[in-house]
Amino acid sequence: MTDAPSPSAAGEPLPDKASETSAERPWPVSHLTAKIGDYVHRMGPVWVEGQVIRPSRWKNLVFFDLRDASENMTLGVSTQASVLDRAGAGLDDGSRVVIHARPRWWARSGALKLDASDVRLAGVGDLLARIEALKESLAGEGLFDVERKRPLPFIPRTVGLVCATQGDAEHDVVVNATKRWPAVRFEIRRVSVQGKHAVREVVAAMRELDEASHVDVIVVARGGGSFEDLIAFSDETLVRAAAALSTPLVSAIGHEKDCPILDLVADYRASTPTDAGKRIVPDAHVEREGLARARAASASALRQRLEREARGLAQLRTRPVLAHPQRMLDPHAERLHLLHERNGRALVAALTAADAHTRQLAASLRALSPQGTLERGYAIMRDGDGSVVRDPSTLAPQDAVHVRVASGEVDAKVTEVRPASH
Repeated sequence: MTDAPSPSAAGEPLPDKASETSAERPWPVSHLTAKIGDYVHRMGPVWVEGQVIRPSRWKNLVFFDLRDASENMTLGVSTQASVLDRAGAGLDDGSRVVIHARPRWWARSGALKLDASDVRLAGVGDLLARIEALKESLAGEGLFDVERKRPLPFIPRTVGLVCATQGDAEHDVVVNATKRWPAVRFEIRRVSVQGKHAVREVVAAMRELDEASHVDVIVVARGGGSFEDLIAFSDETLVRAAAALSTPLVSAIGHEKDCPILDLVADYRASTPTDAGKRIVPDAHVEREGLARARAASASALRQRLEREARGLAQLRTRPVLAHPQRMLDPHAERLHLLHERNGRALVAALTAADAHTRQLAASLRALSPQGTLERGYAIMRDGDGSVVRDPSTLAPQDAVHVRVASGEVDAKVTEVRPASH
């Protein structure tokens, strides 16, 4: 973060940017060094390789120059003596080392130096280069992509654990997982986690656990170590075997400074075995509290719903249509009574009209019937064959005829035939 411009000797504010300076408005040396310091201090730590020149020790600090022989360039380096003791690195004039350092700007002397947090003897640099090349290759194949990361099961039936034959990693994973979820079960494979047999044994253990149908997640754990101790977990064979697993994988190598390639290809990277134990299972206490909150919220929601429905039902019951439901039928009863009266009157009118029509038909029938004609004095005569006599010329004297009158029948003989006079 840059310092705010301070007033110049003339009382004017200093230019904020280098491009704004001029012969009339220059920056003081202190201001420039502060700007350079701000820029340098924003840089992150970096791995650097070079040759040690003039190492010296003062109290708990070690100082030396790191030279690039090919370019004849040198940078000053300082580090804690404990860093060298931890790494077991003995610094001699001319030694080749790889350091992990953050650039520092010493404003008072106007010098750029490196503050080292890790120092390793030569040979590690070549190994780091090979690992970086492998990382780039595997990243190009998509083995580190977020899209291929699988979620860990919420409650695994069985946890497969690959760990050292002796060490704290197994204890840290099992104890912390059991504290959180007492019912968790482990299938443990104890193998070599460093040395020439480590890759083969770790790969075999991972594949064996992957083939076990009851294992829902696999944890590969180790309690940290030096860069050289962890080199097996950056081996291409082991990394590709881990990428081919069908079971979700947790890497718990436990080394913050160096990131083995296994951390990158695993579905979840735990910072330590303890972190892995806490990550692979839920916290039973937290889940019980969450379940209790959910039950309380559900019960509260149900009570509120019932109360709301009860209020709505009470409001409905106070409405006239429900308080006196028979009133709903009153308009229909009146209409039914009116229709009943109308139907009665219509039926009487229909029956009266039908009776009058029937009487009229009966009178017409009587007027047109043969019986009515006979009652008016007419008769029907039939000859011997039973045919109605319409023409007297069809008869002859002494022919037998049959005569029907209104109240009976008469058999007679023709005595004389007289045609009608015109």
